[in-house]
Amino acid sequence: MLQGCQNSLHLNPIITPFSLVHSHNFPIFAISTNKQNMFTEKDLLQIKNKGIDPDTVEKQIEYFKSGFPFIQLTSPATPGHGLHSFNDKEVNALQTYFDKNKGYYEILKFVPASGAASRMFKHLLAFRNAFQGSEEEITKLENETDINSVGYFFKHLQQFAFYEPLKKALKVDHLDLDELLEKKDYNIILDYLLTDKGLNYARLPKAMLYFHNYTDGPRRAFEEHLVEAAHYATDKNGTAKVHFTVSPEHRQEFTTAVESVRKKYEKQHKVNFDISFSQQKPSTDTIAVDVNNAPFRNRDGNILFRPGGHGALIENLNDLQGEIIFVKNIDNIVPDRLRNTTYLYKKVIGGLLFKLQEKTFEYLDLLEDGNLTDNEVESIKDFAHNELNIFIPAAYRGYEKMERIDWLFNKLNRPMRIAGMVKNEGEPGGGPFWVINEDDELSLQIVESSQIDFSNPEQKEIVSKATHFNPVDLVCGLRNYKGENFDLRDFIDPQTGFISMKSKDGQDLKALELPGLWNGAMADWITVFVETPLITFNPVKTVNDLLRPQHQPG
Repeated sequence: MLQGCQNSLHLNPIITPFSLVHSHNFPIFAISTNKQNMFTEKDLLQIKNKGIDPDTVEKQIEYFKSGFPFIQLTSPATPGHGLHSFNDKEVNALQTYFDKNKGYYEILKFVPASGAASRMFKHLLAFRNAFQGSEEEITKLENETDINSVGYFFKHLQQFAFYEPLKKALKVDHLDLDELLEKKDYNIILDYLLTDKGLNYARLPKAMLYFHNYTDGPRRAFEEHLVEAAHYATDKNGTAKVHFTVSPEHRQEFTTAVESVRKKYEKQHKVNFDISFSQQKPSTDTIAVDVNNAPFRNRDGNILFRPGGHGALIENLNDLQGEIIFVKNIDNIVPDRLRNTTYLYKKVIGGLLFKLQEKTFEYLDLLEDGNLTDNEVESIKDFAHNELNIFIPAAYRGYEKMERIDWLFNKLNRPMRIAGMVKNEGEPGGGPFWVINEDDELSLQIVESSQIDFSNPEQKEIVSKATHFNPVDLVCGLRNYKGENFDLRDFIDPQTGFISMKSKDGQDLKALELPGLWNGAMADWITVFVETPLITFNPVKTVNDLLRPQHQPG
């Protein structure tokens, strides 16, 4: 993976005139590439039909040539230094505040759910392609004890929530799962698990897989999110709103599955679900290039465009025109027996958002009026700095009063997010850091490892001192003090994408991912970090993760 250019460039998370995500804003600089030489009329028609501006494509190609600048870290966000750590009394107070006030807000749970489950079964697919059934292979398999191994998978097959559905799928073709296990016919079992002979799990999105067992039957991942929504995303009318992003090929299947269980959970939890779906827009696809940074072409001569990564979902989030939105990944769920802590801390971060947003709106009304005393301006500045982590530059002290008012108004009038962070115990993921831009302005950001220059000893040292990482546990306020929705595309830092190497039809290519949904796509939001317990983070990256204690009935 290419991590960006090697020079010591800084990022500027202040609003930029150009957005990689959408043609909403166009570049104000000249593109040196000759458009006529790069694209044919057929190419331009293809680009137009995807809803992309040609200048956007050219800028993407420029990024392939120059790379992306590394984020410049100044320190990790730690408790007392950019990261709130609440005691039991504070936790209970925020929970109570959320419960008392949630009826005044429109709340929605947003679940990115279009990711394919194929990576969950990577080790099983590799095993299926290589296994010949020899005694040596079987002996080796039976001696495997690591939880991530194929041998462990087969030894504990009965503990998976999909065991009974798999058994039924085999029975249709007069095959018995227990007999197949006894005979070591592992390839037949995997064929019925992974392909369209049976459950077809290697093709389905994670949302459609059975994750947990219950007395009334197994639950798929999306079902667990419906149950969660019933507990903290229900309005005063008893409606729980949930939005899933899905891929086009799974839309109908997903919708049918949701409708098949909707009434069951509505009855169990005494709610009505308002469930909606969307998919990544073709206009957020990014061009692929060859090793010489020329457009990569398919065999039919068309340019290859690829999905722009989860950062493209800022468009979906923007289209929802929501007020308060909880964001959580599809695979980060636990069974009911472990969910109370999850519910508690969802309310903690939600209650904190309510409190901070209410105070921010009160101050924005005053700032808009402009008739403030010096003490009032100073109080607002202290709130911005101490409560919202907004960096106050040295130049601020030299501003006239109206300049201070205008500056504070601009800094406070932005979307707000409260992000839960868990203690780092070796789990993968990005983390909370203080970063500095080219104007020497500090801000809190969620930073991925691909954005960090590990060849720089100082940057590497900063990372080594990090205490927390990002489990993707967000609550977002998307409306301004007048109740109007922000245009979220105005707050993206386009220089926080990244480039990776891929291949197609036996040829190497470079792929570009847009600024991540909770990274560069939210770079210019007001950001507050809160420490949450590790039990709130239980992702399922491989199918064997479902055998871990936190995903078992207990």
